[in-house]
Amino acid sequence: MAGLEPLYAWARPAISRPQDALVCGIHWELIRHGYRCLGTGDQPGPDERKSELLPAGWEANKEVYTLRYKSTDDAHELLLKAIMVEDSMILNVMDRSSQKVADVTLAVANYINSEHLDDFHKVYKNTEELRTRIASGIIAPFGAPAGKARKEPESKEDVHGDENPLRLPPRQPMGTRAPSRPSPLSPFAVGGEDLDPFGGRSGGMIVDPLHSGVPRPGIDPLSGIPGRLPPGAVPPGARFDPFGPLGIGRPGPDPDHLPPPGYDDMFM
Repeated sequence: MAGLEPLYAWARPAISRPQDALVCGIHWELIRHGYRCLGTGDQPGPDERKSELLPAGWEANKEVYTLRYKSTDDAHELLLKAIMVEDSMILNVMDRSSQKVADVTLAVANYINSEHLDDFHKVYKNTEELRTRIASGIIAPFGAPAGKARKEPESKEDVHGDENPLRLPPRQPMGTRAPSRPSPLSPFAVGGEDLDPFGGRSGGMIVDPLHSGVPRPGIDPLSGIPGRLPPGAVPPGARFDPFGPLGIGRPGPDPDHLPPPGYDDMFM
């Protein structure tokens, strides 16, 4: 019961009986669930403020403890009366705003070790059961106060399939065409059109030396080849295999200038 220990140490001079320790524990459970104590008695006093501490004189009457609480959102104001009947404590709680009433009966000996009032680590027992009884018998009937909304950690945006090479593309429903993935600059696109002729992919078995692999500057067949093809001779999107030497503007060595096999062999 984190937080109860400093409260108990603060209230220890006023705790002389087991029921005092139990009221202290009940008070802290109300604090945990969003309530603050206003004071003692049935009627409000002057200059009352919400506090997590027990008010002065809270233990004056050992037979009937009367405390008033208000939720942090001001939606509920509770009047708590803890009445001692032999060895049991009857908690009678009324919400003044809605006039709802709830009550819980607790056996003091089930939750307080009367011979260890001076030792916080031994005075309370069955704390989880006590918390459950308070939550179900007092907090739940009136509704928990509206607390501040917790800020959820922002989830990182998923990386798109094209950006993550280790992620498999999503499966397409049967009867639908896979989305086109044009990749004219990818060396692995070669043969893709032959595998899926209706998929709109590029890269067949006939490799275009001007557009396959790493992009290289070259001539555009749509604009024609001076002295060979007029502009518009190659239809848009048609596969074009350049023929003959391409002239000075072609990067890299000209295939027609390469020596034939065995050029340096003197016996050929």
